[in-house]
Amino acid sequence: MTQPGDDLPETLKTVRTRPLFVLRLEVSAIHSIGGPEGPPRRVGVVPSGSFEGGRLSGIVLDGGSDWQTVHGDGATTLDVRLVLQTGDGALIGMTYTGIRHGPPDVMARIAKGEAVDPESYYFRTSASFTTSDARYEWLNRVLAVGIGHRVATGPIYSLFEML
Repeated sequence: MTQPGDDLPETLKTVRTRPLFVLRLEVSAIHSIGGPEGPPRRVGVVPSGSFEGGRLSGIVLDGGSDWQTVHGDGATTLDVRLVLQTGDGALIGMTYTGIRHGPPDVMARIAKGEAVDPESYYFRTSASFTTSDARYEWLNRVLAVGIGHRVATGPIYSLFEML
């Protein structure tokens, strides 16, 4: 019996990735800003962080923010903007969206800053980049996916370039 997609080329049947970098963010404050009727909104202030990978590494500059919407089912959607500075001085804009959800007791423990097993909840992102630095222009054509983990000081992501 044939399956849907059996007639597709191999390239369209799987997703291939390669490691891009590990991103560690410090979140200094969460501001609950509310909003019109609907889910609560809050903004996480990102004053610093770091990223390390085989092709680029550096720091996260002050001024980033994580705009969050907390939905009725407990899921949180993210809209994040950061500026990365590589070890050799290049500036790279990074934008990512994501979703974090899990069992209510696990999410409550995360909210209290407790350590939880990253396999006990779902935390995924998709990222894009922009730079005018010729050494890193290849990033302008990359879509990355990430797996996140929330610790007391902020999130940690493993990002992978989609091939």
